[in-house]
Amino acid sequence: MPTSSTLWLRVGRVMQLGLEGVAGATLFAMMLLTTADVTGRYFFNSPILGTVELTQLMLAAVVFLSLPVVCWREEHVSVDLLDTIFPSRLIWIRQVIVNLIVTAALWVMAQRVWALGVRAMEWGDVTEFLRIPNGYLIFLISTMLAVSALLTLLRAVLYFLEGINVLERGGPLSPEKGKGGDK
Repeated sequence: MPTSSTLWLRVGRVMQLGLEGVAGATLFAMMLLTTADVTGRYFFNSPILGTVELTQLMLAAVVFLSLPVVCWREEHVSVDLLDTIFPSRLIWIRQVIVNLIVTAALWVMAQRVWALGVRAMEWGDVTEFLRIPNGYLIFLISTMLAVSALLTLLRAVLYFLEGINVLERGGPLSPEKGKGGDK
């Protein structure tokens, strides 16, 4: 029988694979749409109507569906300005602070974007040519921002627990994870 930690690892893995799968399928659909549009435009003088709008919507979906996975893996763009001045034994403190700041920023953005989604739905905002409602994509963006905020908060908690030696192995500072703390 699986333990609760094993169960949470499985849930996390399923969520990660689901988000990556949907983002990948969206990216593949965007590639097919662009290929078909270019082929139709140059060989048959008949482009696909609304390709630009669909590409814009799919691009936003790909970016924000990938955001939670990027935040959890800490694979976002970062600058290592503070790495040289932080002793390796205190890296966990820096990582807790950075992840809490990122959590706060993502949470504020999620709330603001949700309000924009509500307004878009109330006003009936649609895309210019295909008349696709914008609110659903805006709600997706807000949801992914909120999920990303929760994951960075969890990451901060894990850094804290490993920093105060509650978690001994397998946490974010473990040498096998390749994060700071290994000398």
